[in-house]
Amino acid sequence: MKSLALLFTTFIGASVCVTTSGTHKYTSAERTVKRYASSLPAAGPTGAINIVIDKSDYELTVYDEKGWYATYPVVFGNNSLADKKMEGDKNTPEGTFTINAKRVHEKWCRFLAIDYPTAESYEKFKQRKASGQIPADAKIGGSIGIHGVWPREDFVIDKYKNWTLGCISMKNAEVTELYNFTKVGTRVVIRK
Repeated sequence: MKSLALLFTTFIGASVCVTTSGTHKYTSAERTVKRYASSLPAAGPTGAINIVIDKSDYELTVYDEKGWYATYPVVFGNNSLADKKMEGDKNTPEGTFTINAKRVHEKWCRFLAIDYPTAESYEKFKQRKASGQIPADAKIGGSIGIHGVWPREDFVIDKYKNWTLGCISMKNAEVTELYNFTKVGTRVVIRK
């Protein structure tokens, strides 16, 4: 019966896909999808989770021990969606990270910090400096995380408005939900 419900939910979820003028495949109202129908009790994910953030699809996906759990809409920093090269470029870094701290945030509801820069980030940074892609005096940057939006500004997520300095931004109710079930040490993959 659960398989039938999952199949039905997947079918319904797929039917909300829309072909637009090319950039985004979902309507703004139907971008959050979860494994269980909203009429079921919200038990949260089962066991440890992993987070995958896909910049080209503007999605944050949570996987648990049973597989896919939920997908949430997100936005980023720069509209180019390029990998972070240096401090101040407003790009969101790509790679494998870990949640290393969590806190209630005075401006953006919740903040889940990631461990950027990692050894992989430093290696890419050094290569870019050596090849002249960034200035010799550039700094790598830091303070990257997953957070909410300013109060009453969830619309920026619906409108795909990239506004951060390189962080990942979610609707406040959704970042609160993520915050509640995500532990420090959770793996986060950010890709384009």
